[in-house]
Amino acid sequence: MDVVTSKIEKMKPGFEKIASNAYVSAIRDGFIAAMPIILFSSLFILVAYVPNAWGYHWPTNIENNIMIAYNYSMGLLALFVTATTAKNLTDTKNLDLPKTNQMNAVSVILAAEIAFIISAIVQNKGGADLTYLGTQGLVASYIVGLIVPNIYYVCIKNNVTIKMPPQVPQNISQTFKDVIPMFLSVTVFWAFSLLLATFTGKNLAQLIIALLAPIFSASDSYLGLAIIAGAMGFFWFVGVQGPSIVAPAVAAIEVTNTTANLKLIQGGQQATHVLAQNAQDYVMNMGGTGSTFVLVFLFLFLARSKQLKALGKASFIPVSFSVNEPILFGAPIIMNPIFFIPFVITPMVNICLFKFFISVLGMNGMMYTMPWVIPAPIGILVSTGFAPLAFVFVALSLLLDVFIWLPFMRVYDSQLLDEENKRAATEGLATEAVGEVDVTDDAVVATATEEPETTVTDTKDSSSTGFDKETAVMVICAGGGTSGILANALNKTAKERNLPLSAAARAYGQDMNMIQDMDLVILAPQMESMKGNVQKITDKYGVKLATTSGREYIELTRNPEKSLQFVKAHI
Repeated sequence: MDVVTSKIEKMKPGFEKIASNAYVSAIRDGFIAAMPIILFSSLFILVAYVPNAWGYHWPTNIENNIMIAYNYSMGLLALFVTATTAKNLTDTKNLDLPKTNQMNAVSVILAAEIAFIISAIVQNKGGADLTYLGTQGLVASYIVGLIVPNIYYVCIKNNVTIKMPPQVPQNISQTFKDVIPMFLSVTVFWAFSLLLATFTGKNLAQLIIALLAPIFSASDSYLGLAIIAGAMGFFWFVGVQGPSIVAPAVAAIEVTNTTANLKLIQGGQQATHVLAQNAQDYVMNMGGTGSTFVLVFLFLFLARSKQLKALGKASFIPVSFSVNEPILFGAPIIMNPIFFIPFVITPMVNICLFKFFISVLGMNGMMYTMPWVIPAPIGILVSTGFAPLAFVFVALSLLLDVFIWLPFMRVYDSQLLDEENKRAATEGLATEAVGEVDVTDDAVVATATEEPETTVTDTKDSSSTGFDKETAVMVICAGGGTSGILANALNKTAKERNLPLSAAARAYGQDMNMIQDMDLVILAPQMESMKGNVQKITDKYGVKLATTSGREYIELTRNPEKSLQFVKAHI
């Protein structure tokens, strides 16, 4: 197994390059930026259709009124994603341009949206069909959102612009500067759309859907679902945040399938699509990547080693809400050969079982999109419209996960227990092999990154702490989960000690323009592959960047004193 692990580790640099690629990042970050639209619109879906599970149906006029907000948010999702994708790639491209000659992000967004509308609207005798401005046009939106910034980049870099005399105010000069890049961007997609319509009878969005239909179908097969679920676990095990690679490839399919499921339910049919956004969040990644929901409770209730017992006690709450970095790095699971098989296999088993319940037993697939931080068992029930079989699925999947994880947990637990007994014997201490374990042992708590007791001293002399001026810190992780824990710990301690320190937490790709106002950016260990991208931004604005190891990062979230020392050491 060590040989396999060694070979896998050698692949890590290649995977990191994929994850940090500017175009992959722009797609991922563009989609993440549009998530509030998806979640907002889902609230109206829940109000409109969840009562159906209990036999209540709104009158048609009320249902139509409720759905207005959904239709004009999710119904235009691809248009919005075009803008967010173009904006993210523009920000990245601008890092390679002089500060005095940057692309105008607003102009790029406008050009991209015009180009996408030309590429997605279907003209017919009854008017314009807006179908492909919604979820079915997502892949086309990515293409437009990636090409338009490149057209602008070539024009701006090579000064292919209208130049005004220096006496003309800059805001007016910028308007003329954007004319040629916008003209070229729109003209390219206008001409291309005319050619497509002439030779294929389809526009760009329609053609892409037709070409990708086999892939959409394959992704809902047992093999396709297993590959997607297993790939997320595999990449994470190597040390590269799995969803950052896999999610951009399947996000469009997931959102499209969710919408399709809702339409099937509205038509009185079964929601048959398996791969949906929440199927990834709650089924493949129940409790976080690797489906670790049950594992933390196995640590808590069945572990005999002090380290795993303490880790379970410290981590069961965040893992319940799908923030599983505390055990990924605390156990550790990442790059731990003992956990490779269950970490990759458990998500595959869960999603294939979900497929069986939908395809064979007739359970509805997921028709709503809920926030990923909702505990997975609850999220599965809500997203499937409280389908009766969903209750059975949740119980069975939890039971299967226990059977998969338990043998491997026992092996690792025994290893740790032996090490603790040997260490205790060496130190002349007695460690019980069975029964209740005292989880307050200082050495164990430190190993498992349990939070030690800290004496808080209130002081108004901030200069003695090293924070003699207002200090702003941003913590960046994959989904905003663990970064929120560390930022909250810093803010709480700063308030208690009256320190001029404030911290903000963000998911990678979210509000990256805030970095220019920071003194320090702390990068979570799962974002190591993105270090180069973040470094470009911090270097541009003269901001300090600090990276962390797995154990170190988790301990910082639990030890206020060490988190303050860490910030001071890097400022």
